[in-house]
Amino acid sequence: MIAVENLGFTYPNGRAALHDVSLEINDGEFVAIMGENGAGKTTLVKHFNGLLKPTNGQVTVDGVDTRKSTVASLSKSVGLVFQNPDHQLFSETVKQEVAFSLKNFQYPEEVIEKRVKAILATLDLTPYIEVSPFLLSGGERKRVALATVLAWNPKHIVLDEPTIGQDYQQKDKLRNFILQLVTQGKTVIVVSHDVEFVAECKPRVVLLSKGKVLADGPAADVLTDQSLVDKASLVRPQMAQLFSSLAEMGMPTNVIDVYTAKKILADRFRKQVKGIESI
Repeated sequence: MIAVENLGFTYPNGRAALHDVSLEINDGEFVAIMGENGAGKTTLVKHFNGLLKPTNGQVTVDGVDTRKSTVASLSKSVGLVFQNPDHQLFSETVKQEVAFSLKNFQYPEEVIEKRVKAILATLDLTPYIEVSPFLLSGGERKRVALATVLAWNPKHIVLDEPTIGQDYQQKDKLRNFILQLVTQGKTVIVVSHDVEFVAECKPRVVLLSKGKVLADGPAADVLTDQSLVDKASLVRPQMAQLFSSLAEMGMPTNVIDVYTAKKILADRFRKQVKGIESI
């Protein structure tokens, strides 16, 4: 479990980024951290692997106080994929990039080879195995950065804006991959502005605003609350807007994803057809 207790953080320039933040993220949970630019989202998740240390309060990861542990030690269990992939790519080829952390953690060579091939295939990166990461598109570099973290199989995975630069098809693959990781017992934490992506994933949502927790709950509750999304400078998902406009027809107002919408509309259509047939 990742536990955050009364966390406050102030940067060296004096800017206070977090104020009295408290939350718990349990093993195997899928959480999206959302909010406007400057809300403190990235600052918060950088505390999970010790890149930042609390100014006030405490952060513990699996019972270990991050102040008393090194980034190297915490990174074995908490893998963080940065918003800008160029901040963590440096090798000459994609293969070397993904293998680096495994070699650093002293995995056997045969295990490294197997894991590199498997994760590159999963993320559609096999054709680029001998290509420099810096010759790839922004979206492809983002997937390489993700591969470098997933290769060593950390218990907790933090993805900072993972959908930037990804097309719809890649977003859908990413969504399915994340849900698969959760079913395997991984803790997945996503920092995102992408309300449509979060709506389709339906995780627990922690909403930040000005360094404070504004809301914490199921995505269908948080992302359909107009006052909350306004305070966080977000917009409601398109499905939420559509079903809100259909409320007078008896439609529920907490629908945020296509799959739920399809089921509701199909059930409504079947009932109408049965009604007509009975006349």
